[in-house]
Amino acid sequence: MSRSIRVAAVQLEAHDRADFARRVDAIVTAVCDAAADADLVVLPEGSLPAYVLGSAPLDWAPVDAAVERLREIARTTSTVIVAGAAARADGTVRNSAIVVDSDGSIAGRADKLFLWHFDRRWFARGQRLAPIRTSVGTLGILICADGRIPTIASTLVDRGAVALVMPTAWVTSGRDPTALDNVQADLLARVRAYENRVPFIAANKCGSELGMVAYCGKSQIVDAHGEIVAIAGERRAETLRARIDLPEHPQPHRAPLRRLPANTRRDCEPLRIAISFAPLPPDIDERLEVLDARYAVAPDDEPRLSTLAQGIGAFVAGDEVVLDPAGLVPLRQAGVALVAWASDLEPTWVERFARARALELRLYVIAFDRRAKRAFAVDPDGSVIAGTFGGFAIASFSFDRRKTTETSVAPGSDVARALERVEALR
Repeated sequence: MSRSIRVAAVQLEAHDRADFARRVDAIVTAVCDAAADADLVVLPEGSLPAYVLGSAPLDWAPVDAAVERLREIARTTSTVIVAGAAARADGTVRNSAIVVDSDGSIAGRADKLFLWHFDRRWFARGQRLAPIRTSVGTLGILICADGRIPTIASTLVDRGAVALVMPTAWVTSGRDPTALDNVQADLLARVRAYENRVPFIAANKCGSELGMVAYCGKSQIVDAHGEIVAIAGERRAETLRARIDLPEHPQPHRAPLRRLPANTRRDCEPLRIAISFAPLPPDIDERLEVLDARYAVAPDDEPRLSTLAQGIGAFVAGDEVVLDPAGLVPLRQAGVALVAWASDLEPTWVERFARARALELRLYVIAFDRRAKRAFAVDPDGSVIAGTFGGFAIASFSFDRRKTTETSVAPGSDVARALERVEALR
């Protein structure tokens, strides 16, 4: 059973903190317009007063006044509003989402758990991980980089969330000005929805703050199957609207690992590994000499998969474990640096999950796609680095364990430590 609600994701033009007083009326107007025909409205991270706060003391009066205006809109339109805002807590400033219920009351506040790069300079890390009950349903609130840690979203769903809602400030490097990229906007948002079987709504900014923190836009509404229902452009403010189904009782992908492999750590120099979807030829060992490769693996060659597992501490996984957001986490924490995975998923989802698990856990993934009859490898940055095609039946790649020990994905943002902190909150 499910029920349908109208949602709106308000993509705002970014503004500097100093310009908040000048921009707040436009923000409130955008919310008012969105709330006219929505049950749930979502605003970006740091809408009130901004994301880049800096070190100067914050004048809370304009922020508090803006929250009161949002409460009035919620009350008069019977709309739930989720707004990214700075908030005070225990003598600190938090990067928060204020959740206003449809009667204008404050339903709750979620604080960002995984601080990203420089925002740790003015925000304190959140200490709670709990969904928030509202009149439209129980919402799991993620703030931006929280979406890079798979167990944050899964814990929220396991504790009752029927939708994942993300006020965000997805940044972009601008390496290609014609296609602004961000791994969450381009990959992880859909994975979070698919693995948890709940809708995902993200509101982002466009433009930049201080001329040096750029945003990629691409606010999006994703259904519980991981399909994009609506997505914004990269460079202009706009409001997405869609009707989504909220599952009454989500059935997320969960298959907890029952035991760790006996052997998970192996110190070794960089080496090459050959991969094939087809059965390996009888002369594969001679061919490995040509490639300077030490190992060769194929999906149904258990002896060679076992040799790889024993040699470098790899783990052989199936769909159940890989689709569980927490499935591979104990392995990663135990030192596993490579996962070999044979999958029956639709090919685009095989690649999405292989890339997602590799980059969020900082490990290598060898994927054997049974439908596409293809083998490929993904590095800890989430990039496909080798793969078979056509007559190219045996591909190879360099496995360097040192890359898996580099768990800081931005200065001050260490995914290994974040996984440990989330585990303590689960």
